[in-house]
Amino acid sequence: METKVKVVDENNIDIRILQEAGKVFRSGGLVAFPTETVYGLGANALDSEAVKKIFEAKGRPQDNPLIVHISDLDSIKNLTKVVPPIAEDLMRNFWPGPLTLILPKSDLVPEVTSAGLDSIGIRMPSNRIALELIRTAGVPIAAPSANISGRPSPTDVNRCVEDLNGKIDYIIGGNICEVGVESTIVDCTVYPPCVLRPGGITLEMLKKIDSEIYIDPAIMNKSNESFIPKAPGMKYRHYAPKAPLKIIQGDLQKTIAKVNEMVQNYMDEGKKVGIMATDETLYYYKNGIIISLGSRDDMKLVAQNLFEALRSFDDKKVDIILSESFEEIGLGIAVMNRLKKSAGFDIIKV
Repeated sequence: METKVKVVDENNIDIRILQEAGKVFRSGGLVAFPTETVYGLGANALDSEAVKKIFEAKGRPQDNPLIVHISDLDSIKNLTKVVPPIAEDLMRNFWPGPLTLILPKSDLVPEVTSAGLDSIGIRMPSNRIALELIRTAGVPIAAPSANISGRPSPTDVNRCVEDLNGKIDYIIGGNICEVGVESTIVDCTVYPPCVLRPGGITLEMLKKIDSEIYIDPAIMNKSNESFIPKAPGMKYRHYAPKAPLKIIQGDLQKTIAKVNEMVQNYMDEGKKVGIMATDETLYYYKNGIIISLGSRDDMKLVAQNLFEALRSFDDKKVDIILSESFEEIGLGIAVMNRLKKSAGFDIIKV
């Protein structure tokens, strides 16, 4: 398959490109496109055969549900059976934006899209290209991240091309993704509402709307094989670089000392070591290939840089990656959720 790649200026959108991509959606094809979180790989959410192609292109497990992307609130009526008041409150405050709401699905949504569940995740992205593309397509778009399943999600169009060139019909490029981690997912089929995946909309922000909202404790721990995921990213290892990743967790000074010790041991074994550091610790590491995610005082930047850093270590062909940990508050919860899954929960406490 030949994949067409077109780059769009978010501030001066070439509508002809979006119209062409919209035809691909309506004819049952696949299009990768930018959102504010990560790049998405989309298909017409109401076309079962088109949605199946997403799973094939990504190598994605069939029991991992997809998120449906919409461009206006009217679309909700056809996709859900009921919209609870708390969901309406969250929509008013955070849509368009990096928030997915789990709602009871209507019969119009195919089972392949919801992975056989009676609920569906829906969000309205804030990225201008994504919104205009969905409007132009005229259909709701089911879209997981635009990468091979299990790999770090792409925040740059070149990473989409790297993973999906020759496997899908169309790739639309835009800016580097602003948020850098996937959307926050809130289950609104239960009360109190439950966060099934942390993201750019933090728990603190959600609690301002309803103080009863809480994070499912299971999402920060390793799940077992019998677990039935209600939202993407809950069951399988995700965001994994090619090299094994280990998280060093604890006091920062002890972390630095442990990382330096481990780097030396690995180098003595002839291994090439990557270190995922921060601006505050960058110069304390003596050896290895070091990438800073940014300052610990700017978790937005850390989140934005996370997946690209993991991809960069792949480019440099390291044998092992050692990462510092982050405090699990605010956006740090989302960062640590992704890091733990990247590492397969291989955590060394110091």
